[in-house]
Amino acid sequence: MSLHQYKHTSHRLSLYIILLIITMTIMYMLKMCSSNSSDLTTSQLPSSGDTIDVGIEYSPLSLYSFGDTLGGFNYDLMRLVASQHNLKIKFHPIVSLTHAITEVEKGSFDILIAEMPTTSEFTDKFLFTIPIYLDRQVLIQSKSNYRQINTQLDLAGDTVWVVANSPFASRINNLAREIGDTIYVITDSIHSAEQLFILTATNEIKQAVINEQVAKIMAQDYREVDISTDISFSQFQSWIVNKNDSVLCDSLNSWLSAIKSTNQFQTLRERYLQK
Repeated sequence: MSLHQYKHTSHRLSLYIILLIITMTIMYMLKMCSSNSSDLTTSQLPSSGDTIDVGIEYSPLSLYSFGDTLGGFNYDLMRLVASQHNLKIKFHPIVSLTHAITEVEKGSFDILIAEMPTTSEFTDKFLFTIPIYLDRQVLIQSKSNYRQINTQLDLAGDTVWVVANSPFASRINNLAREIGDTIYVITDSIHSAEQLFILTATNEIKQAVINEQVAKIMAQDYREVDISTDISFSQFQSWIVNKNDSVLCDSLNSWLSAIKSTNQFQTLRERYLQK
């Protein structure tokens, strides 16, 4: 092994250790928060009785912890729905989208809250609530890249990373057909969108595609990452419900429709959603 290969391998190993520590820290913090919160559990087992099990993605937008306090747009919104309608809910924080989708299909989660747009590839498998907010997919890349991607056409013959089982891969494949060239897609089943952002910021991967809302939040701490290249048009973001539970989905639609016209919802939008 050459010195260059050794340094490269050591650097990658160090970064993966850092990401592992970050993941373990997240789970530890969530466990500490769960001891102070009756509606949060780190267990993936479904609850008994009339409790609604909510799988929620740990991300800067949906759910995050600061100290011993939890927050996030989707977390606060779900709690608002529950408080207004006297619902018993149990949040199950998730890091792996692949695992979360499996849990919904199995019926372990009644609801899945993740940054996933309403697309045809998932409407055949799940029920979706009414749209809650708009988002779009963007390319994230280091500003130090020798070859900057300024338009979608620049991706011809290039490679992008996406979270496995997310709609991003389908969008990239459609984009490749639109521009008439190949775009190589690497689906990552280990890292979250937040972690792909960090890997991009540290030049471990060249570029990735994630949702703009998460990208804007992350870019506040990683100024060296460019997020200006759109990959999709604006897309509706909704919550996912088990295919066999149309009653729950209909109820959520009614509750969310009412809440979206309130000042409380507007306050959440102003607090969490980036303009």
